[in-house]
Amino acid sequence: MSKMIFSLLVENEAGVLSRVAGLFSRRGYNIDSLSVGETENPGESRMTIVTSGEEEVLEQIEKQLNKLIDVKEIVALPDASVCRELILVKVGVPMEERQQVISIADIFRAKIVDVAQDSLMVELTGNDSKLEAFIRLLAPYHILSLARTGITGLMRG
Repeated sequence: MSKMIFSLLVENEAGVLSRVAGLFSRRGYNIDSLSVGETENPGESRMTIVTSGEEEVLEQIEKQLNKLIDVKEIVALPDASVCRELILVKVGVPMEERQQVISIADIFRAKIVDVAQDSLMVELTGNDSKLEAFIRLLAPYHILSLARTGITGLMRG
């Protein structure tokens, strides 16, 4: 099973996200992650969809997305593309262990964005392997909650 990242340039109007998501659900395809945002042109949005499946299924998904009237451009991002994701991690950590979590955050160039009596919230941006490594190192400190934005990316050059 392969993973594919599709970058779609779509019309920035109501219902586009619903139509794209509907295409996936009608055909029984899964969306691993989805991020959408307005581009430099207010009339367009960039939609990044991560999905997985057999090679034939991924080709079929690309063909079906191309048929949608709201889709202006679709690119299957190659491995050499720049892809990033943002996570926020709330870690339950007592005062005496706080410095260890801060040190891990420093190693990954993460930011401490909130400090409470018994927890820290850390923000980190990077590729999937960096984020997974960071989460594994924080696991012993009791992760209270975690939020991920989903991958967004562009081709190089």
